[in-house]
Amino acid sequence: MELKNNTVFDCSVIDISKIHNDAGNITVVENGDNIPFEVKRIYYLYDIPGGEARGGHAHYELEQFVIAASGSFDVILDDGNNRKRVTLNRPNLALHIVPGLWRELDNFSSGSISLVLASHKYDEKDYIRDYNEYLEFKK
Repeated sequence: MELKNNTVFDCSVIDISKIHNDAGNITVVENGDNIPFEVKRIYYLYDIPGGEARGGHAHYELEQFVIAASGSFDVILDDGNNRKRVTLNRPNLALHIVPGLWRELDNFSSGSISLVLASHKYDEKDYIRDYNEYLEFKK
């Protein structure tokens, strides 16, 4: 699939499983097993002030798994024609975001942590940071 043609409907919430015992739960993400790309970078967002948003960009090639490691937040996906809001609030669920989509994160609960697993190392050339440029790219 050509990434220009990716839509919000190509993204999905994936249950990455939860192993439970009386001592607590564990969720495991392993390259080549329950994630559709090789993880090259991991980062997390935290201490986000009330009312703030993060993201506001698209990627040409990068794929992401976004997980609410703690608390909750919303991810707004936009393909230039459709918008989709996904609420993440369980640490065993991951939103798989395909390349070529605009994304924003907002509505962070107090103490929330957004864990992001990325398919590529940071590369500024992979970002589209202006929404009008993004709409031109999608044409």
